[in-house]
Amino acid sequence: MSDLRKTSVQELLRSTDLDREVLVKGWVRTRRGNKYVQFIAVNDGSGFNSIQVVANAEQFPEEQLKADGVENGAAIAVRGRLVASQGKGQSVEIQAEEITVYGSADPTTYPLQKKGHSLEFLREIAHLRPRTNTFGAVLRIRHAMSFAIHKYFNDHGYFYIHTPIITGSDAEGAGQMFRVTTLSDTKPPLSEAGEVDYTADFFGKATNLTVSGQLEGEVAAMALGKVYTFGPTFRAENSNTARHLAEFWMIEPEVAFHDLQDNMDLAEDFLRSLVRYALEHCPDDLQFLNDQYDKELLSRLQFVVDNEFKRLTYTEAVEILKSAKQKFEFPVDWGTDLQSEHERYLVEKHFRKPVILTNYPKDIKAFYMKLDEDGRTVQAMDVLFPGIGEIIGGSAREDSMQKLTQRMQEMHVPEEDLWWYLDTRRYGSAPHAGFGLGFERLILFITGMANIRDVIPFPRFPKSAEF
Repeated sequence: MSDLRKTSVQELLRSTDLDREVLVKGWVRTRRGNKYVQFIAVNDGSGFNSIQVVANAEQFPEEQLKADGVENGAAIAVRGRLVASQGKGQSVEIQAEEITVYGSADPTTYPLQKKGHSLEFLREIAHLRPRTNTFGAVLRIRHAMSFAIHKYFNDHGYFYIHTPIITGSDAEGAGQMFRVTTLSDTKPPLSEAGEVDYTADFFGKATNLTVSGQLEGEVAAMALGKVYTFGPTFRAENSNTARHLAEFWMIEPEVAFHDLQDNMDLAEDFLRSLVRYALEHCPDDLQFLNDQYDKELLSRLQFVVDNEFKRLTYTEAVEILKSAKQKFEFPVDWGTDLQSEHERYLVEKHFRKPVILTNYPKDIKAFYMKLDEDGRTVQAMDVLFPGIGEIIGGSAREDSMQKLTQRMQEMHVPEEDLWWYLDTRRYGSAPHAGFGLGFERLILFITGMANIRDVIPFPRFPKSAEF
């Protein structure tokens, strides 16, 4: 190869500067042809579309290409001339002058052959599935959404806060946490009561992987006003559903002097801006996923951008569900937590638009949510999306020291573990609100994929921690 600098496939496909020498490096997606010419599709991951390389058989005989390993999956470099394409489906192509093979892929053992593969099979080879059209598209969209999230908050004056991954508190009070310890797994030190003595552990106390950065986010909001977290969270929930992971990412804004109405406004504007960004910046990947997996994907995304969300209380939603003609697997009564089937009915059949439910019974919500004046409900909110159900959960936070400590006692949340959190109410307490958006659930909605294990590079779920 000459000293020519590499150009990405996507730059070449957009180029109008033709009849020039170019260098492209990537992986072979397909090779086909006849005794006169070979067509090699090369993709470098920079976008959905591959560029066609035309190799004249006189210079590059098919048998020689085979012998050199120019097969599906091989990593190659191609130097040649960028010219107008004579075929359909692309505007430019490369007339090969030199082909170098960096790494071949034995066609007799390479798992990604030129045929359809089930998503279940691809989960078993998660280390190779990014090379497929489907997962290339999903991962590029995942990147675009990550960037859009940071851009949105930066443009709106928020500060990005890194909250701890190792924590001594359970923000949700659910107890489904992964323990972090350096103690011996066979002979840990024991207390006089015969229990594991965590005072001898690395941190001098029992610690876990975090389920949420919210509590620490509230601390930062009491100083910086508008903050957000975006990081990994962990739940040791023994669930094998298509909507649950043991390791996932959460976006959690916390805003001082926001009330429930402000919180709903933020959530709606935030979600609609993310969907709009995806439509504007990921058209090729979304079109592929629309064509291959979900024929209504693009129209559903556009619908979210174009329509305001319906807002109603939990009590109003229960009345609608109780009078619905549809039969539900789980019965609905005031005071019960709504299931996915109930949420999707409200969104997909009754209102036919995204829904924000508010003012849930206090007994089914977390201790930190602000009590309503009736003493029965809290200023909680859930955003419900078609095909997903709950995509955001949030609330106005209880800013009264007296009411917060009372709720902690009622729900058996140990005050001694959260003394620092109570200090935010003890010193300069202020009204504030926030929410959590499950990043993988957002990607599920944006991509139209059916299983949450297919929107994260390396899924973690019960009995599975490969790769």
